[in-house]
Formats: sequence, C-alpha cells, structure tokens
Amino acid sequence: MIVGIPKEVKRDEYRVALLPVGAEEFVRAGHQVIIEKDSGIGSGLTNEQYLEAGATLVDSAEEVFAQADMIMKVKEPQPEEFPLIRKGQIVFTYFHFAASEELTQGMIDSGAICLAYETLRDQRGTLPLLTPMSEVAGRMSIQEGAKYLEKPQMGQGILLGGVPGVAPAHITILGGGIVGANAAKIAAGFNADVNILDINMDRLRYLDDVMPPNVNVLFSDRHVIRHQLQLADLVVGAVLIPGAKAPMLVSREDLKLMKPGSVIIDVAVDQGGCIETSHPTSHSDPTYLVDDVLHYCVANMPGAVGRTSTFALCNVTLPWALRVAKNGIEKSLADSPELQTALNIHTGRVTNKPVADTFDLAYEPLSI
Repeated sequence: MIVGIPKEVKRDEYRVALLPVGAEEFVRAGHQVIIEKDSGIGSGLTNEQYLEAGATLVDSAEEVFAQADMIMKVKEPQPEEFPLIRKGQIVFTYFHFAASEELTQGMIDSGAICLAYETLRDQRGTLPLLTPMSEVAGRMSIQEGAKYLEKPQMGQGILLGGVPGVAPAHITILGGGIVGANAAKIAAGFNADVNILDINMDRLRYLDDVMPPNVNVLFSDRHVIRHQLQLADLVVGAVLIPGAKAPMLVSREDLKLMKPGSVIIDVAVDQGGCIETSHPTSHSDPTYLVDDVLHYCVANMPGAVGRTSTFALCNVTLPWALRVAKNGIEKSLADSPELQTALNIHTGRVTNKPVADTFDLAYEPLSI
C-alpha cells in the first residue's frame, strides 16, 4: 500500500501523522510512504529523518493525495483538501464530523473511506486513539486557564493556587472522563479548589478514590451546574459523546451568573462545544469575551505542543494503520470489530449513527 502524509494545513497546527520510525515500519513491511516536504518541522522532525527511514519526499499535497492509497492526517481535511481526495481512498484522521456539516457532506461527496481516530473503540470499550490527545488537552486546559486568569489577558487577576491568607481559584470541570481527570490532576497540583461534575456515579466514585483531597466530585444536574458557575473562576468543558455533538450544558443566559473576568476553556469545542457561546478559535487568536466572561475555544489545543502530541498520537495510531496497510481496508474491516467502530463514512454512505442523526442523514451500517 502507498501511505501518504500531507502537511497539516489547519491554522496553527504543528503535529504530523507519522513519525520517522513509523515510516520505517511501513517500509520494512513492504509498503511505500510518501510525505510532503517539511511536514514534521513543527514537531521537530526533519526531512532527513524521514528520508533515512525510507520515505519518499514530495513537494506538494497534490502529489501526496494523487499517489496514496491511504492518507494519514492529524486534523480533519480542510475545504482546500476536499477536491484532492479520491473515491475509495482511505483517510485515517481525527474527523469530529458532528461539529461540521460542510466536512461531513464534503467527505460523502468525495467517495472516500473515512476512518476516525476519535470513534475507534478497543475490546475494553475505551477510545485508545482519542485518549492521548484528551490527556494533552485536559492538562493544557489548566495551563491555559492559569494564563488567561491573569489581568493582562483580561482575566480577574487570580493565581490558581492562591497564597497563605488568600483563597485559591475555584475550578469547575464539566465531565469526569479523560479530559476532566487530567485537568483535575494538574489543577490539584496548583492547589486550586477543584470540582468535577459528571452523571456517571461509578466514575465519580472512582475519581473520589484516586484524586487528592482538594478535588471534590459532584453529581451533575442543572442546579449544581448553575451553582458552580456562580463560584467558578475557571470552567473547563470536558464532556464527550463519541461521534456525536457535545451536549450544551451552559446557556448564554447562564453566563450572567459568572463573575466578570472568569474564564471558560471549552475543550469540547471540536465536537461542537458544551457552552452555548462557544465557537472555534485558533492558537494565534484564541480568546474572546461574551458578557465579561473570557472564552478560550481552540479546536486543536494539542497542536500547540506539537512534539509531545505527535509522539503521543503516533504511538497509538501506527499499529492500526499497519493493520489496514497489510490486509487492505475491506479485510481489515471484516476482521476487526474495532476498525468497524472507526468507520464513519464509506464511499458516500454514513456508517456512524451519531453522525447520521446529527445531520438527519441516512444511516447505512456496513454489511461485513
């Protein structure tokens, strides 16, 4: 199989979909890797490293898409890439279809076979290809929240951990999954007052067992959320329904409960966001104010720490991509229930029910 790695074109995206060692593994298995020149620079990986691993460098994305049987990316194809994707071509990346009808329709029209990192479930029911980026985003949410609570960044001027005699920041985390748990770990290390909200009591019991004493767990309902908004200096949106649009937990009207200069970090924005006033931003223009509440809604947060994120991502995606390359897409899907969960669109048919439901499209599960 010819595996193609185009350079990421989403604004402020510094990750790359394949490490040099990954290229070497494909080549050793008898496949060919074509990578666009300078794709790894943002992650500190040079063209020479890919050449030494046996990859072929080309000058343009057009050459990559034209030759590759399988495209590996990090972020969803951008509109300028839609025309480059061929019918039957495998595209393996983060799609987050529920956040964009334009992307969904573009991939339906392309006839591509779309494997989404974020919906692949393993035999334990976990999301192994989403987990590392959720870990990065969760940890980054506190790092960014600490920065934007500073007065020069339009925040309240609050130090997360406080000092003796002065109370620490109150942090509310909506969702106790991978993002929420990692956010809580970092926030706890700052000595902030941390509160995790979730509707899964088993998860809350687990978090209560493993988190330090300055992390409280609360069952999430409308009244609890509104009370927390009154107290919060920093709110982290960390909810996830795999493949589907994130539930809206905080309305525009709710912002009036929050303190002027408080900060919202909506990590769920790449699935549509869980705050009504959220819309995607970029690392070069990350924030905006609504009702004196500062919103940080960068849809590719891990892209800012490209080197860490690239290594974490490629560690988990490579085995699955090697499997597809070895067996071909149809046999891989037939033999792997896990890869079937990654399949969102197959040559014009929407095979993921949450995506179909989001846009009122026909749901056509693949017959294996």
